[in-house]
Amino acid sequence: MGRTSDAKERILTAAHPLLERRGYSALGVAEICTAAGVPKGSFYYFFASKEALALAVIDEHWATEKREWDRILGSDAEPLERLRRLFEATEAGQRAGQKSCGSISGCLFGNLSLEMGNQTEAMRERLQEIFEARTETVARVITEAQERGEAAVPDARAAAQSVVAQLEGQVLFAKLYNDTAPLGTLWVNCLALLGAKAPVHA
Repeated sequence: MGRTSDAKERILTAAHPLLERRGYSALGVAEICTAAGVPKGSFYYFFASKEALALAVIDEHWATEKREWDRILGSDAEPLERLRRLFEATEAGQRAGQKSCGSISGCLFGNLSLEMGNQTEAMRERLQEIFEARTETVARVITEAQERGEAAVPDARAAAQSVVAQLEGQVLFAKLYNDTAPLGTLWVNCLALLGAKAPVHA
């Protein structure tokens, strides 16, 4: 009974890094079950398909990331300082991943968007919702910076989309070269994009 009760969590825990490193198409249910230490029957008891599992992994990962983004971007720090801290946290996360497994795995959402964005509608829609939520969160911070006269952009949401795209793109480059150096340019490039100057205390 004990083994059955935690089988779902073990499947999710095993599938997450596999999806992040291997991708969706190259990953089979048997490999996931082996990594989780559960029989195939347990897999299909909890998940109707590999796609259903991938969607569950996406949701679980987003719940964790959203808490982190909300913590950083919803803090009492000045708006631009919050963005800088988000970039630093992203770089630190990629460094930690590289240290633990020897290579940078990139962003789960970005990886799956590139691989599956035009192959399964359910995954495309869920990933789109996540990127929209990211954009809205950043847009609120940029709007605050505008109101304080610290950013000069005509459209906060469009600027936020560009910031998110830049963040995602630099993570992609970091993965491609297995080097976190590209992430070090995020802050300076963001300031240029927003027509802003670095806070004196930063």
